[in-house]
Amino acid sequence: MSGSSLFWVIIAFAVYLIGMIVIGIFCAKDNNSTEDYFLGGRKLGGFVAALSAQASDMSGWLLMGLPGSIYALGTGQAWIAIGLFIGTVLNWLFISGRLRCYTIRANNALTLPTYFENRFHDKKRVLLFISSVTIVIFFLVYTASALAAGGKLFNSVFGVDYKVALTIGAVVILTYTFMGGFLAVCTTDFIQGMLMLVALLVVPILAVIVIGADNILPQIDASGVAGGSAAYMSLFSNGGEPYRAVDIISGLAWGLGYCGMPHILVRFMAVKNEKELKKSKGMAIGWVFLSLVAAWAIGIVGRAYLYPEVLTDGAEENVFIQMILKIFMEDIPVPFIGGLFLCGILAAIMSTADSQLLVSASSVAEDIVKGIIKKDATDKTVFKISRITVIVIAILAYLIALNPNSSIMGLVSNAWAGLGAAFGPTVLLSLYWKRTNFQGAVAGIVSGAVTVILWDYIPLVNGTTLGSVTGLYSLAVGFAVSLIAIVVVSLVTPAPTAEMIEEFEDVSKKRINFDGE
Repeated sequence: MSGSSLFWVIIAFAVYLIGMIVIGIFCAKDNNSTEDYFLGGRKLGGFVAALSAQASDMSGWLLMGLPGSIYALGTGQAWIAIGLFIGTVLNWLFISGRLRCYTIRANNALTLPTYFENRFHDKKRVLLFISSVTIVIFFLVYTASALAAGGKLFNSVFGVDYKVALTIGAVVILTYTFMGGFLAVCTTDFIQGMLMLVALLVVPILAVIVIGADNILPQIDASGVAGGSAAYMSLFSNGGEPYRAVDIISGLAWGLGYCGMPHILVRFMAVKNEKELKKSKGMAIGWVFLSLVAAWAIGIVGRAYLYPEVLTDGAEENVFIQMILKIFMEDIPVPFIGGLFLCGILAAIMSTADSQLLVSASSVAEDIVKGIIKKDATDKTVFKISRITVIVIAILAYLIALNPNSSIMGLVSNAWAGLGAAFGPTVLLSLYWKRTNFQGAVAGIVSGAVTVILWDYIPLVNGTTLGSVTGLYSLAVGFAVSLIAIVVVSLVTPAPTAEMIEEFEDVSKKRINFDGE
C-alpha cells in the first residue's frame, strides 16, 4: 500500500472510530436509570432493533470466519450459514414477540437471568446465579473472538503489531460501551449493520467485474483446490472429500443457538411495541439472508480474484481484507472508500463485542450484585458496578485474545455452543410448555453448559475430546441433553404453581399490555 493510500485509509478509520465514540457520549445523556442503561428504556424502534440484533449476532465471524472457511474448503462450509438463516427466521417468528410479552409479565425483567428468576418464581435466586455465571464465562470467550478479529484486521491493513492492534480496538469498544450503555450499543450497531451490508454486497460484485465471471471457475481450478472447481462449488463436498451426514447436522445445528443468545434476546426485550417488532422481523431476516449469501460469495470469488496468491495457515480468514485492499488500492484506486469498507469489518467486530460487554455487565451488576449480594443497591451503585464490570471483562477477554494464532471461527464456535445449549432449550420451553418448572430450568441450564464443556474441552477418549472423535458439533449434543433434562426433571418434580400457570396463560392468550406498559 502506498503512502498516500495509507493516509486515506487512516483518515477513514479515524472518522469512523471518532464517530462511534461521539455516539457513546451523546447517548450517555439519556441514561437516567438502569432500565435506560441496560435496555434503552424499552424504546427501540423496529429498524434499529433489527439491525442491532443481527449486527451484534454475526460479528467478525461473518466477514472473516465464514468467508475464510469457504475460501479454504469450498461451498460445503455454507451449511453453517444455512443453519444460521433457518435459526434467525425461527427466532424472530416464534421467540421475539412471546419473549417480549413474557418479560413484561414476569415483573418487567431487564435481563435474561432476571427473566428466568421471575418466570420460575425462584425465591432463592439459584437460576439468577447460575445463568449469570454461565453468561460471563462463555461471553469471555466470545468477546475474545471479537477482539482477536480486530487485532488481525489492524495487523493485516496497517502492519501494526498484533498486540498493539488488539489494544486499539479494545479501547475504542470499551469507551463507547462504558459511556453510552445499551442505547449507544444499539445505535452504533445500526450504523455498523448498514456498513457491513454495503461492504459485503459491493466488494464481491466489483471483484467479479474486474476478473470477469467467465474466469472464476478456471481461476479456482488453477488455485489448486482439492477435487477441482466442481467439488469446490458443491454443497456436499468438504475440501474435496464427500460431506458426511454428521458434518451437515453440525452445520445446521448452529441455528439452534439463536434462542439462547442473551445479546440477541435482549433486543427483543427492548423493542418499543408490537408494531415496531413486526417491522424488525422482515428487516432482520432480509439482512441476514443477503449478508450470508454475500459472505459465501466473498469466499468463492476471493479464491479466484486473489490468485495467484493463495492464503494458507490461518491467513484464509483475511480473504475479505485482502480483496478490499486489492480492489481499492490497485484495480479501482479509491483508498478512502476502501478504508470505509475495511471499517465494515471493524463494525462487525465492534457490534458484537460491545453487546457482549454490556450483557456481561448487566449479569454481574443487575443480577448478581443487586439480585443476590446487595439487594438494596441503588441505581447509582449498579451503574458504577456495571462500568467496572465492562472494564474487567474487556481486560480478561483481551488477555485470552493475546495469542495471534487464535482462530476466530474456533472461539466463536465454542462460545456459541455453550450459550445456545445452556439457555436455548430453557428459553424455548419456558415460553411454550407450561409444565416447565424451576427444577427443570436449573437442570436444563447446567446440563447444557456442562455437556459443551465436556464435549469440547475434556479429553475423554484416548487423550482426545468427544468433539474431535465424532466430528459432531457440541451445540447439537448439548441442546438435546438440555431439552431432555428439562422435560424429564420437570415431569418428576412438583408441577408449577397456579400463579405460574396463570402468568403463562396471560402470555399465551395475549392478555399483556404490550404497547402501553
